[in-house]
Amino acid sequence: MAAEAVVTSNETYAKTGSDLLAATGTKTPTAPQERKRPTTGQLTGKVALVTGGSRGIGRAICQALAAEGADVAVNYVRNDEGAQQTLRLVTGHGVHGSVYKGNVGSNDDIHRMIEEILKDFGHIDILVNNAGITRDKSFAKMTQDVWREVVDVDLTGQAMITQEVLRHMTGYGWGRVIFITSLVGQMGNFGQANYAVAKGGLIALVKTLAREFSRKGITVNAVAPGYIETDMISGVPENVLAAVCQMTPIGRLGKPEEVAEAVRFLALPGASYITGEVVNVNGGMFMA
Repeated sequence: MAAEAVVTSNETYAKTGSDLLAATGTKTPTAPQERKRPTTGQLTGKVALVTGGSRGIGRAICQALAAEGADVAVNYVRNDEGAQQTLRLVTGHGVHGSVYKGNVGSNDDIHRMIEEILKDFGHIDILVNNAGITRDKSFAKMTQDVWREVVDVDLTGQAMITQEVLRHMTGYGWGRVIFITSLVGQMGNFGQANYAVAKGGLIALVKTLAREFSRKGITVNAVAPGYIETDMISGVPENVLAAVCQMTPIGRLGKPEEVAEAVRFLALPGASYITGEVVNVNGGMFMA
């Protein structure tokens, strides 16, 4: 459950989806814009950085923000074709966009990527921390390397890229930081101790940063998806998906666009009095 595609691993049927691991790379600039920019979007003039944006929930978030007029910097780690497809969808809304290849678990990649985005766009107003990985094992069999790998990307990496962006965002007097956490971080899940700790840690980070940065015009919130319908659940047995739907009060899987809609709302100027919150998009499976 949760993160860029909050869905499943073959081992526990609950996986994130931005497969961010060991990456280096460069930024691919957008093609010249020929479409007329939207003039009615509530985020026109804002720049959004979305990590893990090459597919699934991340792609839906990029589209939702672009539809509101935001220019979008799309981060990804390996899926070149997927990132370019997201970019085409973004620029189809008449906004500017670029893709940036980099691993949020690498400090070097973070610094390089932020420098490139600031050079290209001049500022970052909205940060959506969507990227993440899972490495599922029962706790008794989980090695320190497997533990660290997930925590380094899903918690430490998210904190470090946020710290880097906030250094610039605080000077603007306005900002939105939105973390994609997980149902697993709220309920726990068999075989995902490392992932649950990382996602639960993000919730604590959200509440802390909300207290530290609210007076600077920056809100910090999280969206916690449940089981979401993406390409990554294609290998999950039908009986497992049926059981998940049966456990969900709404009785179905969620859609990436439904998660993206929650992110879009939190990014809007009208959400300026909401901070330190976790918005659950899980069909009622977990009710806080």
